[in-house]
Amino acid sequence: MHPRRLHRSPASPLFSLVASVALACATGCSGEDGVEVPNPLTQPKDGPPAGNPNAEATCSVPAEAGLADVSKPTTVVGTGTAASCTSDAFVDAVAKGGVITFDCGAEPVIITLDRTAKVFNNKGPEVVIDGKGLVTLSGAGKHRILYMNTCDKALVWTTSHCQDQDHPRLTLQNLTFVDASSKGETEFDGGGAVWVRGGRVKVINSRFFNNVCADTGPDVGGAALRVFDQSGDQPVYVVNTTFGGKEGYGGVGSNGGGISSIGVSWNIINSLFSHNRAIGRGANPASPGTPGGGSGGAIYNDGNRMTLSLCGTRIEHNQVNAHGSAIFFVSNDHSGDIRIDRSVIQNNQGGSWYVTYPQISNHTDTPIRVTDSVIE
Repeated sequence: MHPRRLHRSPASPLFSLVASVALACATGCSGEDGVEVPNPLTQPKDGPPAGNPNAEATCSVPAEAGLADVSKPTTVVGTGTAASCTSDAFVDAVAKGGVITFDCGAEPVIITLDRTAKVFNNKGPEVVIDGKGLVTLSGAGKHRILYMNTCDKALVWTTSHCQDQDHPRLTLQNLTFVDASSKGETEFDGGGAVWVRGGRVKVINSRFFNNVCADTGPDVGGAALRVFDQSGDQPVYVVNTTFGGKEGYGGVGSNGGGISSIGVSWNIINSLFSHNRAIGRGANPASPGTPGGGSGGAIYNDGNRMTLSLCGTRIEHNQVNAHGSAIFFVSNDHSGDIRIDRSVIQNNQGGSWYVTYPQISNHTDTPIRVTDSVIE
């Protein structure tokens, strides 16, 4: 079966399907320069699968975005039963750093947290959390699930340049994050499920359902994930991951119903954003970036030098009140760019300020390179 090919229509910025459908990467894609990424959440017992199940999800995964080795864990949470996998055990394991796995029995388990797990900067430098496709971490509608901040003194300063250091390097893989809320956070707001500043973070084979952050506010957002200051301006990798995926499962926040960042590049591969909402309302809805938010139904990117790269990814059925029903991308110094390959962006609702493509809000001089994709 030949790959699905999507071509730009010469008469329109929209794209149409013109060839046969390829098999989606159900168990992980690889290519000449890629690595295998086995995905245990393609047929979960509950909720949508991890990753984009549609035919365009054929992109290879670079080695640095691949799964971390968990064959020699630092800490194993649990002793073989669901009851042994407690909030305290998980929070303590994250504080110790290193490689964290779980032994909660053979069936899927939900670990409901009574507080946020925090990554300490002097642990690791690798911090890996692998749920083997069986572990769901819940914020119980009250708590953020994970927090990492190289500039937070309470988590130990390890360098004199906390805003740009190469560690901790956080890998989240084979996990589900549900019912998290950062609405109670004030200083480090946004990031309903996961908040990261500094070091590196990547997310593989994971799912984010029903996470929330503040309902209104400028820039604040990322109902699932909010990221700042990655080491050396390297990208955040997101692979085979679902944000929402089905009606009633999406994230909700002022901006970025899925993800949000300032000055951060993203490389998003074979992933799905759907049924997320940016619900903030600005004082002047006709002006981009107004104080109340409401932009970036799936993705909210602000800052300077940054690249948003989508490959094999689908963004659909997201909603906004202000701008960018799929993507809000503002490069303040006009140096950023967007790259969209083998992806589908369609049926996102609301918003305005669509100067180049529908559902994407950006400056008129932002380069957007689109290949083999549908935007309509």
